[in-house]
Amino acid sequence: MKRIFENIFNGKIWLPMLVLVLILVNWLAGVYHTSIDFTNEKRFTLSPSTKTVLRNLDSTVDITVFLAGDIKSEFKKLSNSTAELLANFKNYGGQNIQYRFEIPGEGLDDSAKAKVFESLINMGLRPTNQKVQVKEGEGKDQRQIFPGAVVRYGDRSFPIDLLQGQVQKNTFNSDDILDKNSLNSAEALLEYKFANAIQKLTQKETPVVAYAYGNGEPPYGFLPVNDVFRTLGENFIVDTVNIRTQPFISPQYNAVVIVKPLNVFTDEDKFKLDQYVMNGGRLLFFIDALFAERDSLQNGDQIAYARDLNIGDLLFRYGARINPDLVADKHSDKIPVIVGNVGGQDQKQWLPWPFFPLLQPGSEHPIVRNQADVLGQFANSIDTVEANNVKKTILLSTSLNSYTMQTPAKVALNSLQTEDDISKYSRKNIPVGVLLEGKFTSLFANRASQAQLDTLAAYNIPFLREGKDNGKIIVISDADIVVNQVSEVVGPLPMGMNKESRIQYANKDFFLTCTEYLANNNNILAAKGKDYTLRLLDMQKVSSERTLWQVINIALPVLLVCIFAAVFQWRRKRKYTK
Repeated sequence: MKRIFENIFNGKIWLPMLVLVLILVNWLAGVYHTSIDFTNEKRFTLSPSTKTVLRNLDSTVDITVFLAGDIKSEFKKLSNSTAELLANFKNYGGQNIQYRFEIPGEGLDDSAKAKVFESLINMGLRPTNQKVQVKEGEGKDQRQIFPGAVVRYGDRSFPIDLLQGQVQKNTFNSDDILDKNSLNSAEALLEYKFANAIQKLTQKETPVVAYAYGNGEPPYGFLPVNDVFRTLGENFIVDTVNIRTQPFISPQYNAVVIVKPLNVFTDEDKFKLDQYVMNGGRLLFFIDALFAERDSLQNGDQIAYARDLNIGDLLFRYGARINPDLVADKHSDKIPVIVGNVGGQDQKQWLPWPFFPLLQPGSEHPIVRNQADVLGQFANSIDTVEANNVKKTILLSTSLNSYTMQTPAKVALNSLQTEDDISKYSRKNIPVGVLLEGKFTSLFANRASQAQLDTLAAYNIPFLREGKDNGKIIVISDADIVVNQVSEVVGPLPMGMNKESRIQYANKDFFLTCTEYLANNNNILAAKGKDYTLRLLDMQKVSSERTLWQVINIALPVLLVCIFAAVFQWRRKRKYTK
């Protein structure tokens, strides 16, 4: 063997052999990809569900990202993270993943560029203004950028708003659109958003979601639920079901959404919901258990009192109880309040309104992981109760400074002009939304009437005392989370947007993620659980130790060189001096 290697390296064959080895290594590197992720949070490692989606692609997915050119540093960082992610996608999807970065409308005249912008806005991508350098030595000009992307598969396309799910302070002004934590969360959600878009475009069957009515729920076409139907229609096949008149709820529905019922549920209504759950159905409740509305605040004060919907026993059997109280939170949205009058003009001031809490993730569940604040309005607290074989996970809760008021309770705007006693806000993390999972037991296991049993028998549907398989139910004690406000100028706004301040909260993202978790058995929510640790400098420590570190970084290297030179000269002189 030794002689063979000596002959190779002593002869002329070694150079062609080296070239062949290099070609083989490069070919193998092009076919087989591997990497080692040294980050603590494994930010460069794709989730197994994402890898499965990418490996199963049977045609080309074309991705266009609109973060290119001269953009602000925070958006540049988001652009770089997107490029790294898509390169990683290509490692698993191969030639079926094609992507590019471009400036929307670049090279087109103003008229054509305006049409491109209008098309992107109609797709759901929101522009933001930014000052950019036109030419070197010249001033800055306003330019609209779209922090988003479009994914195309065949003749279908899906828009991705890279900032969706983060609290945006002004949709069309990027000077203060997001803070560092929000941008960091936006980066953490990149994998989920792109993988989710690809899955939706390539899936063979689209889940069917039913919107339930018949108990006073806002009907289709009603402006305050415009965004509910729009969001469902963009992501699922949507049907409506009248609980009051339908003999049963079809188990073919992947999920049933119940939004803001106002009328009492009868035993027959609850029986239909119960048997739907026992047959593997999933329910998403948005319940207003209080008579209290935002519009009533115009009168200055109102009385918030309990609304009896007669659905408490059903929810109690499944493991949750909505309490007859009113949640107040120090971490809340602001509303304009008239605080005086000068020259015949009302003087308004934006003040935090504790009954409009900004709800936060109550756990590390993928539904709410990396999610921004969700705007609530007159919410109730929720307790979890004992239910065999049912797991309870808190999805939404208040901040560390909150409390509850027993109802009926008087809510007055003029109370904002006096500072609240901070000692009142003595409770923390009050649950407002809960996920129930497990094998549920029927509320009617021992009390089903003969008429109810006969109705099921007429349609050859067996009565079930407990669920066939593990089920899922989400209960939210504030229906206004998904009810959108309506502007007199532009019409229905996105859910979670404050009509006066135009601040956009994460309500829509929360609603969509909840529905996807219930309706899609092959969802990729595991990708949403990724956590990007934001390692910021301690500014107080930086200020106090600034001089020390300047000395260490500037003077110390020079001192070390001088010491080395002195030692070197001393040793040299000692060695060569006789």
